Amino acid sequence: MFEIDAAILATSQPLGRLALNHVRLQDDARFPWIVLIPRVRGAVELEHLGVGQRQVLMEEILRAGAAVRALGQASGRPVTKLNVGQLGNIVPQLHVHVVGRRQDDPTWPGPVWGSGVPLPYGAADLALAIETAKGSLGL
Repeated sequence: MFEIDAAILATSQPLGRLALNHVRLQDDARFPWIVLIPRVRGAVELEHLGVGQRQVLMEEILRAGAAVRALGQASGRPVTKLNVGQLGNIVPQLHVHVVGRRQDDPTWPGPVWGSGVPLPYGAADLALAIETAKGSLGL
């Protein structure tokens, strides 16, 4: 049975499911940030996906990028650069981060991973972010 790693669950909010991925909003209001988790049991690396699955993943990354841009617009901080990363150094389960960046964000030009302290969303901002992301993704 497929399960999402507990560390991902603890640091993100559910948005829904696309054809391949569970989609989650990273609970860090400093950045518009979506995490995609392919529903492929035991997948750790991109090579663990079939060719068709990798193609779907790429399309869903592009959809997540559009949703991240929508999150930036909704928060009054338009995204000027998308960062896409598949690290897995701490959480080995295959997952892809899609993060909206701006030159005035708290960690620019450095990476968002391990930089500073995450800022959880307030209730109203979280509701808006979830609604915006779901709307953009068609969930």
